[in-house]
Amino acid sequence: MSEPRDNTAASGVTHASAAPGEAAEHRDAQDTASGGRRRLSRRGWTLLFSGVLVVVFALLGAFVRVPYVALGPGPTYDTLGTVDGERVVTIDGEQTYPTRGELRMTTVSLNDNVTLFGALGLWASGRYAIAPREEYFQPGQTDEEVRRQNVQQFQDSQSNAEVAALRRLGYPVRVVVKEVVSDSPADRVLKPGDRLLRVNGQRIGNEDDVREALADTRPGQSVSLTFQRDGQPPRTESVTLARHPDGPQGFVGMQPIDRADVPFEVDISLEDVGGPSAGLMFALAIVDRMTPEDLVSGERVAGTGEITEKGEVGAIGGISFKVVAAKEAGASVFLVPEDNCAEAAAAAPDGLRLVKVSDLNGAVSALENLRNGQPVPSC
Repeated sequence: MSEPRDNTAASGVTHASAAPGEAAEHRDAQDTASGGRRRLSRRGWTLLFSGVLVVVFALLGAFVRVPYVALGPGPTYDTLGTVDGERVVTIDGEQTYPTRGELRMTTVSLNDNVTLFGALGLWASGRYAIAPREEYFQPGQTDEEVRRQNVQQFQDSQSNAEVAALRRLGYPVRVVVKEVVSDSPADRVLKPGDRLLRVNGQRIGNEDDVREALADTRPGQSVSLTFQRDGQPPRTESVTLARHPDGPQGFVGMQPIDRADVPFEVDISLEDVGGPSAGLMFALAIVDRMTPEDLVSGERVAGTGEITEKGEVGAIGGISFKVVAAKEAGASVFLVPEDNCAEAAAAAPDGLRLVKVSDLNGAVSALENLRNGQPVPSC
């Protein structure tokens, strides 16, 4: 009986083992032919999943805000000049004098709308720093609340600059009520804007006199307040002091503040700028415009510093960005608050001279010495 014949061998066709990829393709083809749909291989699923991750990461990085802010050099403004066609410092009703040169206040640019990719790009530029948002915004604080706070600080710096400059020029000051604490003894008597003439029988010439007049009082004691409202005749009212939250003395519940007592108006106008650090440069602009001597003498001077009504210059934030902004604006001299000197010196660009100041009188003297080629205190 003959053996069955191998028809495959007889046909002369030899079947070799298929490569793994070819086998997979063959099976995919069979699946497509038999089931009507295509199944992804393990490699296909891996590529698809990786692509989805890349897209999601790109979207998150490009559009989702991160809890950080970007800080960098901001614009500068000449307090002796104009911005958008409007003079920054105007003085109506009193003689002013022409000025030469510039007194540039400096600012810091703060970008709160930062994405991950945006933050990385700004940081990589070397021009900006990235900081946690909570260092500049209180938890739960809205953008509108921050804006109002910055505007209030800016307005206070303008008022302080006016008082400090006019004090320097020899003009008198008056003491007015800035704020009244709700439900305090003063709340029943005083209003913001009232001029204080006497407190507890003592004449009031500046805001420190108010504190001295109340220093030895005790809760429950009755004291008199003599004040003037809206140009009306002075009036005297008696209040019973409450307990002070920070000491044994009696508590009235009002905040006094010095204001210039002059028959002319000083107006400082600058939009879209906040914070207290422009006070020094505003005060110097008022002094320069109201004195015959040219304070800046054609130079481009920049600077910064918070100022009190008495002319004291305090430290500010962002000094490392402000010196860069000053140099880019063409300034050759930068007025630095004394407590900011070390940080400013570490960040100052080449060719920018740092002049140390602690009060308005010292700043004026330094500019006069620069004009006359005399030594000035440096950082």
